[in-house]
Amino acid sequence: MKQVTPTYSTPLHMVKAFAVGGFICLIGQMIMNFCMNSRGMDQMTAAKWTSLILVLASAVLTGLNIYPSLAQFAGAGVLVPITGFANGISSAALEYKKEGQVFGLGAQIFSIGGPVILYGIFTSWVLGLIYWILKLAGMV
Repeated sequence: MKQVTPTYSTPLHMVKAFAVGGFICLIGQMIMNFCMNSRGMDQMTAAKWTSLILVLASAVLTGLNIYPSLAQFAGAGVLVPITGFANGISSAALEYKKEGQVFGLGAQIFSIGGPVILYGIFTSWVLGLIYWILKLAGMV
C-alpha cells in the first residue's frame, strides 16, 4: 500500500498555493491599477472590471483545459480566489454540454455554484437578522 500511495510535501504545496494565488492577486491588482490610472475609473468601477476580467480569464482557461492543470499544480492557490468559483461553474457547464443545452448545460451549470450561492444568501440573511435584532436592542 505504501508503494502505490502518492507522497507529497505539505510545505511545498503551501508554497505553490501561496505563489500562484499571490500571482493571481498581483494580476488583479495590475488590472485594477490600469483601470484607475489609465482609464480614469473610480475604485468601485475598477474593482468591478477587475472581477469581470478575472472571471472571464478563468472561464476561458477552463474551456481551453489549462485551468485544471494549474489547479492540480497550485491547489487552493487557484481555487480560493474568485477565479476558482468561475472555474467551478465553467467546468460543470463543459462536463454536461454533451447532454444538450437544456438537460445538460442548463440543468447542471449550477451543480457546483448553486450551493455556494444558496449558503451565501442564507448566511447574509442570518447575519442581517442578527444585526437588525442588535440594532433594535440598542447594542449596535
